[in-house]
Amino acid sequence: MPTQKKDINITVELDEKNVASNIAFKADDMPNVDAVNCRAMLLSFWDAQNKDTLKLDLWTRDMTVDEMKIFFHQTLVTMADTLERSIDDERIAGDMRDFCHYFAERMEIKE
Repeated sequence: MPTQKKDINITVELDEKNVASNIAFKADDMPNVDAVNCRAMLLSFWDAQNKDTLKLDLWTRDMTVDEMKIFFHQTLVTMADTLERSIDDERIAGDMRDFCHYFAERMEIKE
């Protein structure tokens, strides 16, 4: 069976102080959609050889504190879902979702 290749392109515009002013992404799976602009991104890669996570976390100067709180909450919820699918452990994923609920309360985010 032939392998497939998909490209995801991320473009980051920087201001004169090298602060992200715009982040945009485009993927092959989005053929009829222009690049999507966003205010923040969290990107992680697993380096199996070194047993380490390589991370790229960026946000623009326009990202508000309230948006960042929601962004982190939604990211944590997604991570709980991914954890459950990847290791098939409903109990620990549930514990993580409990933390997400606590996080939302502490950050005063409406779920």
